[in-house]
Amino acid sequence: MPDKYIDLQSISDLHKLVKYAPPKHPLISVIDHADFYAKRPKENNAFYRFGFYTISCKKFEGLLKYGKGYYDFSEGSLLFTAPGQVLAPGPDVTVDEGWALFIHPDLIHGTDLGRKMHQYTFFNYEANEALHISEDEKLIIKDCITKIEKEYSQNIDKHSQGLIVSNIELLLNYCNRFYDRQFYTRAKVNSDVVQQFEKILKDYFSQDTLIETGLPNVKYFASQLNLSPNYLSDLLNKFTGKTTQEHIHLELVDKAKSLLWGTNNSISEIAYGLGFEHPSHFTKIFKSKTGKSPSEYRHLN
Repeated sequence: MPDKYIDLQSISDLHKLVKYAPPKHPLISVIDHADFYAKRPKENNAFYRFGFYTISCKKFEGLLKYGKGYYDFSEGSLLFTAPGQVLAPGPDVTVDEGWALFIHPDLIHGTDLGRKMHQYTFFNYEANEALHISEDEKLIIKDCITKIEKEYSQNIDKHSQGLIVSNIELLLNYCNRFYDRQFYTRAKVNSDVVQQFEKILKDYFSQDTLIETGLPNVKYFASQLNLSPNYLSDLLNKFTGKTTQEHIHLELVDKAKSLLWGTNNSISEIAYGLGFEHPSHFTKIFKSKTGKSPSEYRHLN
């Protein structure tokens, strides 16, 4: 039997699924996880595809399928998903405690928060990169959720959207802080990841030519390390001050320098050998990192 996708594109659809009364606000809601997991359709192959941003605080027994893997959240943690992402709870999942905040993109469309949502990269982390919070942090997060819930439960007026969005932004900024803490409390593990990344990067560029394989992208290195692209870039940025893409470009430029110094190949031949389809793209990256075009650099050296 093929997998079934249950699309939930409105807060009203979500409330109907868990047999809640109509939502008090059409674009935002907090749902008790015990209700969601108890009342959802018990279909083994059901995948839930939400049209919302979700922030979930979970503590349950059983496995959650997210993407290609199953993850155990029995210790409790925060999981973030962006619109269009897919979740599939296993049929044996039972929830001990937890809640989920569902935010329809229309609520923040046109606001300052809407314009900078891409900066909260944890919405595109994998489930195994969830935020694990302390009891004190959990209280801070819950206080934000309570304020959001209280605000949207009142009669909606001209101030409602601004106050709700401000409290959502406060919540996300706390999550940013707690993720920063998590990166550093796992310093040993993350340091090992950085070293593994650097080895994979150098091994890739040690090939004589990249004509066949092409230039590597962020997704390639993330998959080699079993991480999401966003998480890998954020981790590297925290520990090295550079994103994955910046590391790739710097290694690329180092390889290009050795070819410019040590061979008589033309600029185009070097560009193709490094995996570029268009030499102009190679020249642009090289100049952005060195301040000189490849031909200028070769002439000076």
